[in-house]
Amino acid sequence: MGKADIAVIGLAVMGENLVLNLAGKGFTVAVHNRTPQRTEAFIEGRARGQSIIGCQTLAELVTALSVPRKVLLMVKAGPPVDALIEQLLPLLAAGDIIMDGGNSYYGDTMRRAAEVESRGLRYLGVGISGGEEGALHGPSIMPGGSSSAWPEVRDLLRRAAARTEDGEPCCDWLGGDGAGHFVKMVHNGIEYGDMQLIGEAYQLMKQGLGLDNQVMHEVFADWNTGELDSYLIEITRDILAYRDGDGQAVVDLIEDCAGQKGTGRWTVSAALDCGQPLTLIGEAVFARCLSALKDERVDAADSLAGPGTTFDGDREQFIDDLRQTLYAAKIISYAQGFALLRAASQEYGWQLDFGDVALLWRAGCIIRSVFLARIKDAYQRRPQLANLMLDPFFAAALGDAQDAWRRVSCTAIRLGIALPAMTSALSYYDGYRCPRSPANLLQAQRDYFGAHTYERVDRPRGEYFHTDWTGRGGSTTAGSYGS
Repeated sequence: MGKADIAVIGLAVMGENLVLNLAGKGFTVAVHNRTPQRTEAFIEGRARGQSIIGCQTLAELVTALSVPRKVLLMVKAGPPVDALIEQLLPLLAAGDIIMDGGNSYYGDTMRRAAEVESRGLRYLGVGISGGEEGALHGPSIMPGGSSSAWPEVRDLLRRAAARTEDGEPCCDWLGGDGAGHFVKMVHNGIEYGDMQLIGEAYQLMKQGLGLDNQVMHEVFADWNTGELDSYLIEITRDILAYRDGDGQAVVDLIEDCAGQKGTGRWTVSAALDCGQPLTLIGEAVFARCLSALKDERVDAADSLAGPGTTFDGDREQFIDDLRQTLYAAKIISYAQGFALLRAASQEYGWQLDFGDVALLWRAGCIIRSVFLARIKDAYQRRPQLANLMLDPFFAAALGDAQDAWRRVSCTAIRLGIALPAMTSALSYYDGYRCPRSPANLLQAQRDYFGAHTYERVDRPRGEYFHTDWTGRGGSTTAGSYGS
């Protein structure tokens, strides 16, 4: 069979399917799994007859590779990645390439890239999105790390990636050290936001309007033909129509406790580090945390009073208002996500091309949608666009939707139905367009109790002042405006 073009370590569902994808694109792949039995079962099963070489040890795996060796890790993020790198380094040679295709924290990728490069090898953090189906048929691939490694793996990764309708591969170079995993992390944060928004629309229709699953299935099917056309809307449509062998709707049998693997929390933490108001995605993360408090919520339902009102309006009109609200809030989610990418790109010197990032997400990944073409267009028009909301197309879309958005928010509040993501999105929109916020009062309070100083509207920015509010404080200040 000859030497392998690439090695993949880790044969869980994503690893297996990515191996089959690569082999199907004409590459020879060497594979290894920590559990030898899994490697054997794969070689004798799904991999039978294909250009896939099973290896029982890491040394055997390295020997099977052509030079420079390319090793893709598809293992659980965290300590397992570090442990595997330490095992591989003595077996590899200068110029070889280690790639991490898992959901690693971008800070860990930055650290690992520096360490591996210091040993004379090259390191890539490769964000991969698309789940089981995407890994097999073509995912969105987001590589970053050692720049000299990109020409070596470019053809391999781009051929394995999903493609847009016009044939563009959803894979491109993003930048140094942790850029690829940072972009993947933000992708997952936006995914959290999208899923929460869809859940809130579902809850409003189910609890607020009393619609059954079949009717909601039809609503989502209709929404999937317009501006909301996307993978997540599509699968929501299908989930609502699904019945088990007993004819029961499976979605109604699922406990309302959401899981999470950490990428949403990382996104919010990164936003705080970069000083970016990622409010919608933050609420989506906290909503999952609240869902986990199942027993407390059940107890609270018996103890805490709600409004006791029912919906008495035009259902068809409200569903259309809800469609517009979902679209507007989705714009906000992406606007916040891309603002975070912009801040991080400046902070870490990655020089991200935001239009290209939108292109990477056009196919293969979980947040793929027709909507992303509009984002690419926006950044092609203005590469340095400060916020997606300021693009004429999105500004007009938000303006057109805001009346419906406000009606839906008011109705939900009146009915006692929580909309943390939709309403925080509206607050962000109103806050962003507000030329004078109440932060002047906040800064006065900070100066009053902590002598933190303030700027004045009648003096140039960058000059700081302090008031002795009580007449007992003197002129000494804290010396740190931002504290």
